Amino acid sequence: MTDTAKVVVVTGASSGIGEATARRLAADGHRLLLGARRTDRLATLTEEITAAGGTAEFRRLDVTDAADVRAFVSAARERHGRVDVVVNNAGVMPLSPLEALKTDEWDRMIDVNVRGVLHGIAAALPVMRAQGGGHFVNVASVGAYEVSPTAAVYCATKFAVRAISEGLRQESTGNVRVTLVSPGVTESELADSISDPTAREAMKAYRAVALPASAIAEAIAYAVAQPAEVDVNEIVVRPAASAQ
Repeated sequence: MTDTAKVVVVTGASSGIGEATARRLAADGHRLLLGARRTDRLATLTEEITAAGGTAEFRRLDVTDAADVRAFVSAARERHGRVDVVVNNAGVMPLSPLEALKTDEWDRMIDVNVRGVLHGIAAALPVMRAQGGGHFVNVASVGAYEVSPTAAVYCATKFAVRAISEGLRQESTGNVRVTLVSPGVTESELADSISDPTAREAMKAYRAVALPASAIAEAIAYAVAQPAEVDVNEIVVRPAASAQ
């Protein structure tokens, strides 16, 4: 339990890293607004957090819709008077070789993984500036540092998140903190979106050793818990038994 409860909004909170992060930050005493498209899962998660003594609400959210993200952040501010932390976690990973020409999937990754993060920043940065501080936690991937076959577009989106995060950090006057969290192979539903059979088979071997989502949630909680004068810029978390 933290001594200072913060107002935290989490995107992509219906499963995986987002869900684990919600549970972890709620256990620390923070007040949460959870967003995703699958409201049935959000409702269950919110009920479980509340039953455990935490504070959480939820709202349907499409991060590709800038107006929807603004409304999401505004709802947290209206409910709690401020927004202290934005966890930009929503992401998709439909891997495929470039020659497969799955352009619709490329566009989807760009819309969710890049524009979704930018929409979160655009919605919350003015709020944080006005209230005198805040914290963005942007979830990337080890794919923000290296490229592998079938993952060119996915890695490009995560390189972009890394660049955006560093740019935001450099532009900050010190009262807005920025943390990039880059997971290695982690248990999640991301691979479920892979439609290309070659990429799907390759991913089975790649994900043979995986971290639990709670490991990434712990890293996020660590960054959020630091005092205002400490800005944890980048955290890379990989399975100890894997090079990935």
